[in-house]
Amino acid sequence: MWGGRFSDKPAELMQAINVSIGFDRRLAAQDLEGSRAHAAMLQKTGVITSEDAAAILGGLATIAAEMDAGSFPFREEYEDIHMNVEARLRELIGPAAGRLHTARSRNDQVALDLRMWVREACDRTHAQIRALQKALIAKAEPNAATLMPGFTHLQPAQPVTFGHHLMAYVEMFGRDASRFADARTRMNESPLGAAALAGSPFPIDRQMTAHALRFDRPTANSLDSVADRDFALEALAAAGITAIHLSRLAEEIVIWMTPQFGFIRLTDAFTTGSSIMPQKKNPDAAELVRAKAGRMLGSFTQLAVVMKGLPLTYSKDMQEDKVPTFEAFDALELSLRAMAGMIADLEPVPERMAAAAGAGFSTATDLADWLVRELALPFRDAHHITGAAVKRAEQLGCDLPALPLAELQALEPRINDGVYKVLTPQASVASRMSYGGTAPDQVRAQIERWKEILA
Repeated sequence: MWGGRFSDKPAELMQAINVSIGFDRRLAAQDLEGSRAHAAMLQKTGVITSEDAAAILGGLATIAAEMDAGSFPFREEYEDIHMNVEARLRELIGPAAGRLHTARSRNDQVALDLRMWVREACDRTHAQIRALQKALIAKAEPNAATLMPGFTHLQPAQPVTFGHHLMAYVEMFGRDASRFADARTRMNESPLGAAALAGSPFPIDRQMTAHALRFDRPTANSLDSVADRDFALEALAAAGITAIHLSRLAEEIVIWMTPQFGFIRLTDAFTTGSSIMPQKKNPDAAELVRAKAGRMLGSFTQLAVVMKGLPLTYSKDMQEDKVPTFEAFDALELSLRAMAGMIADLEPVPERMAAAAGAGFSTATDLADWLVRELALPFRDAHHITGAAVKRAEQLGCDLPALPLAELQALEPRINDGVYKVLTPQASVASRMSYGGTAPDQVRAQIERWKEILA
């Protein structure tokens, strides 16, 4: 393709390190769409003739059909997807193919292709996050009042409901979806027409190609257009945060599945066995979702390191932008689908959850709140008395609801038997009526709010 300057072929090792068709062939659909838009614009602005434009568009249609049929001859000697398409176009229509590259460069071409691919990946991911949120809501709704322990430091803290716990992830994934939507808005500018780096002397219409390719506008600086990959970095950052949330939920599924917890059951659809221990039922899908977070976070780091030291504008280093981007979104989309499947599949074990909800003095804060509310004690004094009550219950080998009234009155004489009404997990949960709290009515209100958002 650049034979006028070069008289010999590249060395075999140069070809091995330089060729990218093995992975950038995934940009074929975007490359063809961008080329069609570019050809139509060149024809309308008079840069190429109608006859050449018709030949080019016909040839591109043939190439698209070959790719759909799996018969397109991808060849490493043409290095990348752009050169493969151009070489095949020349075979199909002859010299007119050479006019397609007028007023563009591979620099703005690849920036366009990858931006379109990432934009589509953001759309797919956004939809998959919404599907996961709907699965969580569907599981939370019948469990809005199902008791379970809430934890801090993985120690029993206060009773909550399973529905409330699941809705916490609906909130997290909602923010993830908004990050992808925000990133998509910022990336929705077309770099096509920036050419190699300085723009074009031809009377091109960048607004026309931007509109044809569903961009809001063309990019405003030709150097920036080909030099940066922050659109991919931002999408990968959003993917990494989503992966963290997926990993945290996966970790909880793994914990809840252990016999020591026994909070949930998964069917055979999302578990595996052991080659040696016949009793095993392993939550491997959750473990793999947890592990894939490393791949997604690594992809962001990989691309950030590639970009961090590059002067303007394009350097061949940027060929390394595609593999981490492709790998991250492949892993993310699979993880989102797997998690939505697991959430739909899992069933809580309410009796195990309820038993755990009342263990570990989980209603101690309710005792302190009662002392403040009923006896007008300062909270710090109530906290101290409650701590002493917990210590005494430990000494007697009982939980707070079973601590005799006389023991409580030895700590604060004004305590009466009305205190026992707040010391059950059910009462504790029902009392948390503040906005966003775990009271079942509050949980149901949040479920309805999210149903309206997702509708």
